[in-house]
This record gives sequence, C-alpha cells and structure tokens, in this order.
Amino acid sequence: MTPLAPITTDSAPRGEPLALSNPPPVVAVARHPTRRPYLPVRLKFALTLIASFAWAGFSLHLASPWIRDLGRLIGPVGAHLVIWGVAILPGFMNAFLVVGLMLDRRPPRVWQGTFPGVTVLVAAYNEEASILATIQSLARQDYPGPLQVVVINDGSTDGTMVKLASVTYPWLTVIDLEKNAGKANALNQGLKIAAHQLTITLDGDSYLYKGALRHLVGRFLSDPPNTAAVAGSVLVRNSRLNLVTRIQEWDYFHGIASIKRLQSLFQGTLVAQGAFSLYRTDVLREVGGWPECVGEDIVLTWAILKAGHRVGYCEDAITFTNAPTTFRQFIRQRQRWSRGLIEAFKTHGGLLLKPRMSTVFVWWNLLFPYMDVAYTLFFIPGIVLALFGIYWIAGPMTLLVLPMAGLVNYLMFFIQSHMFRAQGLRVRRNPLGFVVYALFYGIVLQPGCVLGYLSEMLNLRKHWGTK
Repeated sequence: MTPLAPITTDSAPRGEPLALSNPPPVVAVARHPTRRPYLPVRLKFALTLIASFAWAGFSLHLASPWIRDLGRLIGPVGAHLVIWGVAILPGFMNAFLVVGLMLDRRPPRVWQGTFPGVTVLVAAYNEEASILATIQSLARQDYPGPLQVVVINDGSTDGTMVKLASVTYPWLTVIDLEKNAGKANALNQGLKIAAHQLTITLDGDSYLYKGALRHLVGRFLSDPPNTAAVAGSVLVRNSRLNLVTRIQEWDYFHGIASIKRLQSLFQGTLVAQGAFSLYRTDVLREVGGWPECVGEDIVLTWAILKAGHRVGYCEDAITFTNAPTTFRQFIRQRQRWSRGLIEAFKTHGGLLLKPRMSTVFVWWNLLFPYMDVAYTLFFIPGIVLALFGIYWIAGPMTLLVLPMAGLVNYLMFFIQSHMFRAQGLRVRRNPLGFVVYALFYGIVLQPGCVLGYLSEMLNLRKHWGTK
C-alpha cells in the first residue's frame, strides 16, 4: 500500500468568523453496529498481556545467541541490559499494541439526553496569525448546548490582542493578562470564570474540525460514569510545510492516536493534552487546576487518575494544530514532554501502585527513559558499526523486527484511515514523510528525550518553548 497521510486544514473554510447561535438541545441517536461476540474489557486485557508475554518469551529465546555473543564483550549483565532495552521490551510493547488494537471496539455514543453547557478555554501567546481562525472554527461548530469561550491573552507582544478586539460574539470573553506567566497560569485564570460543568481546552493555533465539540462531549456522556476527562484527537495542520512537519504528521496520525486509543480501552489515557481535551470542571477545581510546570497537561491528567477517575479518548473529535517547523523546535518540544513525564513521576509516582489496568502504562512510562538511553547509547552506535560489518548490537537479526514494525504501521493506518473516511476526510499522500518516520524517527527523537530526562533530573533551568 502506498504510504498516505491525513488531510490538513488547507481546505478548511475561510472568510470572516460567523456568529454561533445556540440551537435547542437535540437528541443523539444511538448507532447499532453489527453485533460481534462481546468480550469484557478485563478479558481483553488478560488476552493482550498473555500474547505480549508469549511474544517477549519467543523473542528472548531467539535473542539468546545475540546476548551470549555480546556478553563476551561487555559481560552478561551489560548484554542483557542492552538487548532488553533495544529489543525485548520494545517488542513486548509493540505486541501489546497490536493485540490491544485488534481487540478494541470503540463503543458507540448512546447519549439520548440534552447536551450540557461547555466552557472552552483558549490560552494564546503571540498567536496573531492564527487566533481568528481558531475562533472561527469554534463559531462553525454545531454544538447543541450552551457555549462559553474564554480566550486568555497571555501577555502577547504581537498583535494578538488587536485581532481579538476585532471580533465580538455573545459567547466570547477575552481576558487580557499584562505579563506572560505561562500556559498553566493562563488556563487557571480562565478556569476562575468557567460557568459550565464541562471545560474544554484548545490551543490558540488549533482549528476544530466540524462536529468536534459534539463528538467530544458525546463521548464523555456515553463513557463510564467515573470518567472525568476525555482527550480529543490532535492532528498536524501545517504538514505540507516541510519534511519536519511531514514526519510529525505520521507521529500524530499513527503513534500518538493509537497509544491513546489503547490506553482508553484499558481505562486510563495518560495524557489529556492541553491542545484539545475535555474535563469535568468540578474535578479540575478539586485537583487544583493546572500545575505550574512544563508538563502541565500530563501532571494534571495523572492527578485526575490518582484521584480515582477515568480518562478517555475520542478519536473522531478532531482538531488540527501547528507542529514545530524545524528540527530544533521539534527537539525542544519533545524535551519538554520528557521533562513533563519526570515531573509527573515526581508528583504522582504513587500511580505505580494503583490496582487498575492502566497501571501497566504507568510502568511503561517508567521504562521509557531506560529504553531511550539504551537506544541512544548502544543501538544508534550499533547501526554505525554494522555499516562497517561489525554486528555486535545491530545486525542481520535486527531485520527480524521489520515484519512486526510493518504490521504495527499497517494496523494503525487501517484504523485511522477508517475513522477518516467516516468523518468525510481525505487521506493524502506523504510517502517521504512515512519512510523517514518509519526508519529514522527514533534516531532524532530518542536522544532528544534523553536530554529532556536529564534536564529535569538535574533540575536545570526550564524552557517552555513550543507546545
């Protein structure tokens, strides 16, 4: 199959923002998909774990000669640490992802009551070029309930405030902060005046696709009653710009979306990202709002999970957002995300001991620094050595991972493209971005993550940088 990639908002409606009226509440009709044998979620979890451990055991058996040969060079302990970090654990996680996605059946939205009021918080810092399009995308939503939009101008030094002053809607409130104090502070200022029981966050450079608010709230209302937050689907808006954004298009379209789908299946999406997510307003206030840190969205999500709530994911509530446009900006973004992960463990490490299915993903996150270090310090140099015929770490056996990688990518593409078609979106060609994403993405990404972990553990000066 020719590699493809998702449509961006190049074809989004343009023109002046349209006023949004609040139509009378409507009834959402339940969909009745073809009946399939029902498997309880806990049984799916057990089957996924069993299959993943079986794959890991098979991989370890195949890797025994590899470990033995490498052990002659660096010792048996070192050989096990390297091979487990670059092959066994990643293989276990990929098997878990494949089996989990194959067992996943997204439940239909079955809400049949009126839709509650929502407050949308938009934190904007130097968003002169995009803030009106963001508001326009809100104006074009068909949300059938009361709507309040609060845009917080976080001390912008460009013309963001001038743009905001040029539009007026009955549902729009603008808070103008004189000094930039960070995204967490801006969102907390907006939370103070949130008037509805549900709060949604949206980045100032994001464009909501049609029906996004309705889908997101509908998913929340249809999910289990202990759900306190639902992450929306964030895709790349500026993917046509250059190779850097083309590569990230695949990361958002494939990797990030699939992981959130899997985590939601097992009752605990670990990051309700600030770019587009829904929260119960009372729970936000209960946990103290957004914390002052570089990874405010992951730390907040873990606080919600720690309080005993569930966090879901809505794959068809879509917003398009601008991704970093240079490798330097991209690395800074992923360093910030990595620092946020360490911040989450510092604040809510007790989640490792929570007796729930989603705890397995918390343990995965604990292992990410180890695997990223192993990949950076051993596998990347191993690839260089292999080019000279030295197969200590990377060699012919490494090619055995390609079929699994191909299966993972095909499955993610199949699931996402099916969702795209259902939304009336067109999947566009991006073969170069796919090749670079599939073969070389980790070589750039994982060393950057390692720098982020080290920066947080050494308590170095924090740079908020890109989103």
